Amino acid sequence: MEKGGHGNRVIEQAGSSQDQDVKPAGSSKDQDVKPAGSSQDQDVSSDKAQKKELDMDMISAALNASADLDRQWQEMQDKMNRITLGMAKVVKNMYGQPGGMDSISEEDRVQVLEDLTLQGIAKYIIDNNCTNIITMAGAGISTSAGIPDFRSKDTGLYNNLDKYNLPSPTSIFSIDYFKENPEPFYKVRATKLLGEYKPTPAHYFIRLLHEEGRLLRHFTQNIDTLDKLAGIPEDKTVLAHGSLEHWFCMNIDCEAKYTMKWIKREVAADKIPKCTKCQAVIRPGIVMFGENLPRRFGERAGEDLPKCDLLIILGTSLAVQPFASLVNRVPVTTPRLLINRDKPAEAEADALGMFLGIPTGSTLRYDEDDNYRDVAYFGKCDDGCMDLAQMLNLKERLEMLIKSGGKTSKVPKTCEVSAKRKPQGKK
Repeated sequence: MEKGGHGNRVIEQAGSSQDQDVKPAGSSKDQDVKPAGSSQDQDVSSDKAQKKELDMDMISAALNASADLDRQWQEMQDKMNRITLGMAKVVKNMYGQPGGMDSISEEDRVQVLEDLTLQGIAKYIIDNNCTNIITMAGAGISTSAGIPDFRSKDTGLYNNLDKYNLPSPTSIFSIDYFKENPEPFYKVRATKLLGEYKPTPAHYFIRLLHEEGRLLRHFTQNIDTLDKLAGIPEDKTVLAHGSLEHWFCMNIDCEAKYTMKWIKREVAADKIPKCTKCQAVIRPGIVMFGENLPRRFGERAGEDLPKCDLLIILGTSLAVQPFASLVNRVPVTTPRLLINRDKPAEAEADALGMFLGIPTGSTLRYDEDDNYRDVAYFGKCDDGCMDLAQMLNLKERLEMLIKSGGKTSKVPKTCEVSAKRKPQGKK
């Protein structure tokens, strides 16, 4: 230390006490920092190696999982394809092959009718001795008996339900709505349930086809029992939507059966018919919306329609499936005759039909340029049947059936086509 003047000047020299606070290399502080190759470095390297190995395992597992997912996805796609093909087969068996002209080859478009008129149909029946005629009937064949159809603009049942505040007009025949509120069904159908109705000339015409040995099967949507009253045999009839002839308790543990006569008494007393055993509501033996059609419908359709040599469609708008799809299930050369007051609605595919590419509505082509087998008569069903009966020289027998209330049709049977008068209505 050097001193001078009035003050002291302090000069720190190397090796002073202050310098001794800075530890030289190799001091205890420096010893805290581990040199390369120490045990800590080895731990870090080991951790990194383990992490890398773990990452590789995870990547390998992810790749394997991805491969499994790809394989499962492919298996699911294959299964869906099989299901779709199976559904298509089932639905085509139910609804028939697509009825558009694109689905029918040129060589199959054979016109077997001499001309596409009612007269042509009559001549075809006799010339080919048709014995496998199938009839399809809707509400239109019963309107002349006093029973309204469903969709006519002014008189149809669905157009006269406003006062009941139904979710939709068809709710009156919905099983879910009936379970919730059976009153509208009984109120709306009360007058019809109490009425006494007789078969129409159209019903008796179908009976006459049976007596002539020409009827293979009669498919009907109607629940009014007039087919049976007309004398059409039960084994020849397929009640696609059931019948009002049968009634039973809705309680599955009871299911007591009731007669139409008993139901009429309850309805006449302004009551909702209820089971005398368990007090559950009584329901009709009909197929409501939301219920499956009878097994007999599918069985007979599958076996009979491929044999059909003439399809006669009577009084139906062809709007309700799967009944309407029967028109698509006869052979492509089989003539199809429509007798109805109005033109049916244009064919549309339902959701399943759209998914599978299958049209499930009417595919009749009576007013198309490429038509080769369809004939249409627009007018009353009774008139159309009477005209056809006359052309088959069966008018007298049909009139006898009507006059006798179905008791007899005993008139000499002939098989000649009459051309004395032209039928009314559009052909």
